[in-house]
Amino acid sequence: MSYVFAPSPVVSVPVMGRTERFPVHRVYCVGRNYEEHAKEMGFTGREPPFFFLKPADAIVAAEAGQTIAIDYPSLTHNLHHEVELVVAIGQGGRNIAAQDAQRHIFGYAVGLDMTRRDLQNDMKKQGRPWCIGKAYDQSAPIGPITPVADAGDVAQAPIWLQVNGQDRQRSTVSKLIWNIGETIEHLSRAWALQPGDLIYTGTPEGVGAVVSGDVLQAHVQGLESLVVSIR
Repeated sequence: MSYVFAPSPVVSVPVMGRTERFPVHRVYCVGRNYEEHAKEMGFTGREPPFFFLKPADAIVAAEAGQTIAIDYPSLTHNLHHEVELVVAIGQGGRNIAAQDAQRHIFGYAVGLDMTRRDLQNDMKKQGRPWCIGKAYDQSAPIGPITPVADAGDVAQAPIWLQVNGQDRQRSTVSKLIWNIGETIEHLSRAWALQPGDLIYTGTPEGVGAVVSGDVLQAHVQGLESLVVSIR
């Protein structure tokens, strides 16, 4: 088969303890999935989950122990960090029941949903899609994926983020409004999940702005940390 130009390289994420990499299909994100974060964004209660997508090439993947650099994006004056547990899907499916979700998971990673908050807010006010605030280049940094067998009890794990060594976000994965299984159940009703899908499961309270020169250290206990510098 020939193409009018060379196809883009496959986007992939390293896997802890393996030479093989995890090829990325789609990147799904869950909105407002921690109660305290929902409150700081002006919402309350356990609303039905909602989702947005980022392109696969928004991924910037770090090797174990590596600090990766991302550019301060264009158009914004209010770039926010959002630390998230990322679920890597290894077996696809449709209409997956929450109690069956675990067998579809390949592993877990630490991710950042970087957000051009001012652009997102402008789109919200106008009732327009806010892809420009969420789905831009380099908006989805991610650390190496830890396979399920090596990840420990992720559902109860502390999750936190520091900027220049100072705490910004700190919570536990157990405080997800919709837990991992429930998220997969809801998501797989709307889309047929595929091997290679990544699910950014939501961020806890404490989101805030970063600027060029800041260093972000993102953590979920039991997983390889993610360190990102803003240039």
